[in-house]
Amino acid sequence: MKEENIKEIARILLGTSLIFAGISHLTFARKDFKAQVPDWVPLKKDDTVVYSGIVEIALGSALVFTPEKHKRKVGKIAAAFFIGVFPGNISQFTHKRSAFGLNSDNKRFVRLLFQPMLVYWAIKSTGDRNP
Repeated sequence: MKEENIKEIARILLGTSLIFAGISHLTFARKDFKAQVPDWVPLKKDDTVVYSGIVEIALGSALVFTPEKHKRKVGKIAAAFFIGVFPGNISQFTHKRSAFGLNSDNKRFVRLLFQPMLVYWAIKSTGDRNP
Protein backbone atom coordinates (compact mmCIF):
# COMPACT_ATOMS: atom_id res chain seq x y z
CA MET A 1 0.00 0.00 0.00
CA LYS A 2 1.32 3.45 -0.90
CA GLU A 3 2.33 5.88 1.82
CA GLU A 4 -0.25 8.37 0.51
CA ASN A 5 -3.04 5.84 1.03
CA ILE A 6 -1.82 5.01 4.54
CA LYS A 7 -1.82 8.71 5.42
CA GLU A 8 -5.33 9.13 4.05
CA ILE A 9 -6.62 6.18 6.07
CA ALA A 10 -4.82 7.41 9.20
CA ARG A 11 -6.20 10.94 8.77
CA ILE A 12 -9.76 9.74 8.26
CA LEU A 13 -9.49 7.33 11.19
CA LEU A 14 -8.21 10.13 13.44
CA GLY A 15 -10.98 12.44 12.25
CA THR A 16 -13.75 9.92 12.82
CA SER A 17 -12.28 9.08 16.23
CA LEU A 18 -12.40 12.76 17.17
CA ILE A 19 -16.00 13.03 15.98
CA PHE A 20 -16.93 10.01 18.09
CA ALA A 21 -15.06 11.40 21.11
CA GLY A 22 -16.80 14.74 20.67
CA ILE A 23 -20.21 13.10 20.55
CA SER A 24 -19.34 11.10 23.65
CA HIS A 25 -18.44 14.38 25.43
CA LEU A 26 -21.97 15.58 24.80
CA THR A 27 -23.75 12.34 25.64
CA PHE A 28 -22.85 9.04 27.30
CA ALA A 29 -19.31 9.82 28.58
CA ARG A 30 -19.92 13.33 29.89
CA LYS A 31 -19.42 12.38 33.54
CA ASP A 32 -16.14 10.59 32.80
CA PHE A 33 -14.79 13.56 30.87
CA LYS A 34 -15.52 15.85 33.84
CA ALA A 35 -12.95 13.82 35.80
CA GLN A 36 -10.28 15.07 33.42
CA VAL A 37 -11.02 18.78 33.76
CA PRO A 38 -8.37 20.38 35.99
CA ASP A 39 -9.67 22.35 38.97
CA TRP A 40 -7.86 25.48 37.77
CA VAL A 41 -9.94 25.78 34.56
CA PRO A 42 -12.07 28.91 35.08
CA LEU A 43 -15.22 27.41 33.51
CA LYS A 44 -17.68 24.97 35.02
CA LYS A 45 -16.49 21.42 34.41
CA ASP A 46 -19.62 20.52 32.46
CA ASP A 47 -19.24 23.59 30.23
CA THR A 48 -15.60 22.69 29.59
CA VAL A 49 -16.61 19.16 28.57
CA VAL A 50 -19.33 20.46 26.24
CA TYR A 51 -17.06 23.06 24.60
CA SER A 52 -14.22 20.58 24.12
CA GLY A 53 -16.69 18.10 22.64
CA ILE A 54 -17.85 20.68 20.11
CA VAL A 55 -14.22 21.44 19.24
CA GLU A 56 -13.49 17.72 18.78
CA ILE A 57 -16.46 17.30 16.44
CA ALA A 58 -15.32 20.33 14.43
CA LEU A 59 -11.68 19.18 14.30
CA GLY A 60 -12.66 15.64 13.38
CA SER A 61 -14.93 16.91 10.61
CA ALA A 62 -12.16 19.17 9.35
CA LEU A 63 -9.70 16.27 9.28
CA VAL A 64 -12.12 14.15 7.28
CA PHE A 65 -13.51 16.77 4.88
CA THR A 66 -10.93 19.57 4.48
CA PRO A 67 -9.58 20.12 0.97
CA GLU A 68 -6.02 19.00 0.29
CA LYS A 69 -4.54 22.50 0.46
CA HIS A 70 -5.66 22.95 4.11
CA LYS A 71 -4.87 19.49 5.53
CA ARG A 72 -1.45 20.39 6.92
CA LYS A 73 -2.91 23.40 8.74
CA VAL A 74 -5.77 21.33 10.17
CA GLY A 75 -3.27 18.67 11.29
CA LYS A 76 -1.25 21.30 13.14
CA ILE A 77 -4.40 22.64 14.80
CA ALA A 78 -5.39 19.10 15.85
CA ALA A 79 -1.89 18.53 17.25
CA ALA A 80 -2.13 21.80 19.19
CA PHE A 81 -5.51 20.69 20.55
CA PHE A 82 -4.02 17.40 21.77
CA ILE A 83 -1.26 19.37 23.49
CA GLY A 84 -3.82 21.78 24.93
CA VAL A 85 -5.94 19.08 26.55
CA PHE A 86 -2.93 17.19 27.94
CA PRO A 87 -3.16 19.01 31.30
CA GLY A 88 -6.53 17.28 31.75
CA ASN A 89 -4.85 13.90 31.49
CA ILE A 90 -2.17 15.03 33.92
CA SER A 91 -4.86 16.28 36.31
CA GLN A 92 -6.67 12.95 36.16
CA PHE A 93 -3.39 11.23 37.05
CA THR A 94 -2.28 13.58 39.82
CA HIS A 95 -5.71 13.76 41.47
CA LYS A 96 -6.24 9.99 41.14
CA ARG A 97 -9.61 10.42 39.41
CA SER A 98 -11.02 7.21 38.00
CA ALA A 99 -12.77 7.45 34.64
CA PHE A 100 -12.80 5.46 31.40
CA GLY A 101 -11.59 2.38 33.25
CA LEU A 102 -8.45 4.21 34.35
CA ASN A 103 -8.83 3.20 37.98
CA SER A 104 -5.19 2.87 39.03
CA ASP A 105 -2.12 5.07 38.99
CA ASN A 106 -0.45 2.73 36.50
CA LYS A 107 -3.36 2.88 34.05
CA ARG A 108 -3.61 6.67 34.35
CA PHE A 109 0.16 6.98 33.82
CA VAL A 110 0.15 4.76 30.74
CA ARG A 111 -2.63 6.96 29.33
CA LEU A 112 -0.25 9.93 29.53
CA LEU A 113 2.15 8.17 27.17
CA PHE A 114 -0.46 8.02 24.41
CA GLN A 115 -0.92 11.79 24.08
CA PRO A 116 2.38 12.34 22.21
CA MET A 117 1.28 9.60 19.80
CA LEU A 118 -1.90 11.55 19.03
CA VAL A 119 0.17 14.66 18.31
CA TYR A 120 2.42 12.66 15.99
CA TRP A 121 -0.60 11.02 14.31
CA ALA A 122 -2.19 14.41 13.60
CA ILE A 123 1.00 15.81 12.08
CA LYS A 124 2.09 12.72 10.16
CA SER A 125 -1.31 11.89 8.65
CA THR A 126 -1.75 15.42 7.30
CA GLY A 127 1.83 16.11 6.20
CA ASP A 128 3.23 16.42 2.71
CA ARG A 129 1.71 13.98 0.27
CA ASN A 130 4.52 14.19 -2.28
CA PRO A 131 7.83 14.97 -0.60
